[in-house]
Amino acid sequence: MSRIGKQPVEMPAGVTANLNGMELTVKGPKGELSMTFVREVKPALDGNVVTISVVDDTQRARAMWGMQRTLVANLVEGVLNGYEKNLELHGVGYRATMKGTSIGLLLGFSHDVTYTPPAGITLTVAKPTQIKISGIEKQVVGQTAAEIRQYRPPEPYKGKGVRYVGEYVRRKEGKKK
Repeated sequence: MSRIGKQPVEMPAGVTANLNGMELTVKGPKGELSMTFVREVKPALDGNVVTISVVDDTQRARAMWGMQRTLVANLVEGVLNGYEKNLELHGVGYRATMKGTSIGLLLGFSHDVTYTPPAGITLTVAKPTQIKISGIEKQVVGQTAAEIRQYRPPEPYKGKGVRYVGEYVRRKEGKKK
């Protein structure tokens, strides 16, 4: 039995949910998100509480139970508060600049890298070495951060590259004479 799946998801003040068959739509102050449930689970909306139950007792149904409940909780959190990831650039001459809604990155290549975010994602550059990614969909915010980080992941010898704020980069020792 799923410990996460059997917990109900309550809608806080300012958030409304609408269940239409297997489609759940959540509206809040930041926007509107929707999701479709898999056929192994059965959602129910009682007032402002969403509960999820298992249709049959298979391994896939038990696996989907907790995941679907977590996805509903992520929708509620997204429309209420939103999500954000912070990246930092380490390296001599590494910096970021805003170009309209896109971002220009100088990462030690012979050319500038321009990244255009997907719809619903806001990029801001507080300092030339810090990038803030924000949006209401958790998966899209994380994917955007991963795509920007992928241009120049931190390398193990000097630690240069794009990393998450607070990320620890394990350093290797260089050549010995």
